[in-house]
Amino acid sequence: MSKSTDIRCAGADLYFLPVETRVPLKFGAETLTSVICARVRVRVEGQKGRSAEGWGETPLSVTWVWPSGHSYDKRENAMRAFCILLAEAWSGSGESGHPIELGHDFLESQLPQLLRGFNDAREDAPMPWLAALVCCSLFDIAVHDAYGNLHALSSYKTYGPEFLSRDLSAFLSPSPDCGRSLEGSFPADFLKSPAASLPVWHLVGGLDPVGIDELNGEEPDDGYPVVLSDWIARDGLKCLKIKLRGNDAAWDFARLVKVGEVAMAGGVDSLSADFNCMVKDPQYVTEILDQLEKEYPLIHGMLVYVEQPFPYDLEEHPIEVGAVSSRKPLFLDESAHDWKLVRMGRELGWTGVALKTCKTQTGALLSCCWAEAHGMKLMVQDLTNPMLAQIPHVLLAAHVNTIRGVESNSMQFYPEASRLEEEVHTGLYRRRNGRLVLDSIRGSGFGYRVDEIGRSLPDPAVRC
Repeated sequence: MSKSTDIRCAGADLYFLPVETRVPLKFGAETLTSVICARVRVRVEGQKGRSAEGWGETPLSVTWVWPSGHSYDKRENAMRAFCILLAEAWSGSGESGHPIELGHDFLESQLPQLLRGFNDAREDAPMPWLAALVCCSLFDIAVHDAYGNLHALSSYKTYGPEFLSRDLSAFLSPSPDCGRSLEGSFPADFLKSPAASLPVWHLVGGLDPVGIDELNGEEPDDGYPVVLSDWIARDGLKCLKIKLRGNDAAWDFARLVKVGEVAMAGGVDSLSADFNCMVKDPQYVTEILDQLEKEYPLIHGMLVYVEQPFPYDLEEHPIEVGAVSSRKPLFLDESAHDWKLVRMGRELGWTGVALKTCKTQTGALLSCCWAEAHGMKLMVQDLTNPMLAQIPHVLLAAHVNTIRGVESNSMQFYPEASRLEEEVHTGLYRRRNGRLVLDSIRGSGFGYRVDEIGRSLPDPAVRC
């Protein structure tokens, strides 16, 4: 059943914006030194000839979405080509509805077909689903933004029954022990009034110097902190996410201890551990946690949750993880492609899910609703989001019940990339007193205030 508020996508301009890191960022077995941000301006049409534009942006984080022995350039070029294919598909879909309805239907039908055809035409290794989701996310985000702009509302004011034709039972299937009915419920029922500011998590990357003993003389001299204690002091940090190797238990344990001691000295009170999908046996994690509890109980007590130690393909690696989650909350990240995999993860013993707008705004909202209905904990994790990508990312965290704030680390790895956005949204791109401040976000859609930012864009890669 259609509504008078429904829209259809009528066109898209796609841009690729290169960004260089100030320091390397390690993802699993690979290291990131640059990234392409894909940005799109989508045009939508409503009834009676009304139209609006919306923006979406996502870094094409090749090393995170597509771990492989194939060259970085080949993988990045494939993702760029797939974004062009998606621009044409979104613009020519002809479907109408609410952004969640359009996004859900695209993810369920068109995206799998497009990915199959794309991979069948390639001679190299097939692009994985996570990479396809990231490529798709900027278009989905832009449609949500355009819808809010068309109706002169914040996009988060449009997730209730007055705008959606279908309730959550049309998108989600509950488990037998679900604590809330999905029939007659809408995403708005699982969201909260946004906080004015959020606690922010700092990423301690695998190559980041924790102490001066780790400096090698090649660190940038650009006015930004380098060692961890200086970041803590400058930004008033209270929350640190620690990247671990997942295949070197001695190194991982020592890293937790070293970061934990610097954290305590600086007044940090919360830690998380990210094993980067490298672990195959839960015993690897449980032994580290047990040793930490025995030898460094204060640091163990600061550990709020453990993130994605195991391979992200849950169907290929259905590992029972209750031994880990009985010790600390255990969060799906790379595995949480959609609510169906969140459900599978819960059955295997995972207790939380890390939401990411880079897997689409629609998918993040639906996964949030399914997880909340089943009593799972939530976080919103970063993809080192610069420029416009930061704003929907932080807005999601402000509207869902995260266990504590939001991760945000683009100001560590490429702060100058967001200089123009920071002039308009100072509190979103500079962490103060351990928090991000959202008071600059205003207006319809996602409140980007793009016209005030004034960023010059290259010629579009494609205009549909």
